Amino acid sequence: MRMKNVLVALTVLLCCMGMLIAGGAQEKAVASGPVTLKVANYALLESGYEQFWKDVKTNFEAANPNITVEWITAPYGEIVNQVINMAGGGDKVDVIFGEIGWVPGFVDAGLAAPVGNFLSEEALADYYPDVMKSFQVDGVPYGLPLYISPYVLYYNKDLFKQAGLDPDKPPKTFDEMLTYAEKLSKLTDANGNKVYAFGQTTASVPVSGSSLTGMIFNFGGELLDAEGNLSVDNQGFKDTFKLLQLLDEKGYNPQNAKLKDLRNLFALGQLAMYYDQSWGFNGIQSINPKAKEFTASAEPLSGGTGKGESILQAHCFILVDNGDAKRDAGAKFVEFVITEETLDSYLKNITPAYPAKYSMEKMDSVTNNEILKGAAAAAGRVKAIAFIPEISDLNLELCALAQAVTVGNENVDAAIAKFKATAQMKLNK
Repeated sequence: MRMKNVLVALTVLLCCMGMLIAGGAQEKAVASGPVTLKVANYALLESGYEQFWKDVKTNFEAANPNITVEWITAPYGEIVNQVINMAGGGDKVDVIFGEIGWVPGFVDAGLAAPVGNFLSEEALADYYPDVMKSFQVDGVPYGLPLYISPYVLYYNKDLFKQAGLDPDKPPKTFDEMLTYAEKLSKLTDANGNKVYAFGQTTASVPVSGSSLTGMIFNFGGELLDAEGNLSVDNQGFKDTFKLLQLLDEKGYNPQNAKLKDLRNLFALGQLAMYYDQSWGFNGIQSINPKAKEFTASAEPLSGGTGKGESILQAHCFILVDNGDAKRDAGAKFVEFVITEETLDSYLKNITPAYPAKYSMEKMDSVTNNEILKGAAAAAGRVKAIAFIPEISDLNLELCALAQAVTVGNENVDAAIAKFKATAQMKLNK
């Protein structure tokens, strides 16, 4: 009788073990089954980028047949709100292709996840440490850069020649730039249109505020201290807006221009010099396929006590943690894209920029890039800004300040005082 009971118990135990094994196999099958990865990407709607991203999807899915990439698209100025609104309705994307300045907003919205949740320590060690520090919020990095750039000075070599300037000797300081600008501003294009001497974006969009911050860094100033507190009582900050007012008074800088407006003017030969992210050249070239013939780059200008430092810019992936299967698929996707194999031709022919990883620093698209070679040293003089949730609001306030001293012709000191009051209110919310 006792032996019979033992046999029954063993039978029950073996059945339970079989069920557990079957269940484990079933879970494994589910975990390794089909996954749809939702990737938010505005670049699919922009000329010059669409084919690259279509190829990324095709090649990635071929290498990972269990993962399907579903693009979530909207224009550049709308994609952030679309992603946040979708999340509010319970439909979260898994990966966001965007800019470094978007990171703190997505962290504050509870969408961005630490990159350490997705990639191994070994994989993360390939990224330049100083670059990853620029992606930190409270000491934790969010976002993975595909490539980086300071704001570079693009200039038109043909216009330099027409103005009697040496195209191999671009200005190095803002004072030199003003001397060059005086000659360049006297030019007109073949149709008699005015040639603007120097372009700095001031339109009311966050990226313009980021560009203005880069100019503040050029002058040795700052917007925020290391703890994220407002810090504008410095000469470099004041000098930036004094210069903007001077550029406007002399008619050198197009008023309230977006970066895309400056790219258009530059492509058409109506802008001699301007500040842009390195990948802005794609916009220039999409308008004028012959742009390579007259486009050159130089390091950011220095002014006052500054050394020409600029703000780090990056196109990046921001990752959303939607569970194990999506997390694994998202990690595979970003690791597939941020490689020399995927990006070398892209950086050579579409979007010139600098690598964010040690393993990519000797790519041909970097070492032999004719467009970016004049600004190469600038990649080592970028300065991070404290990431705070209100950074986009502050960027818009910087644009309002720039417009006040240009279009509004307000006194610089008075306009800065108004800016301080408004900016501090936003930080105290």
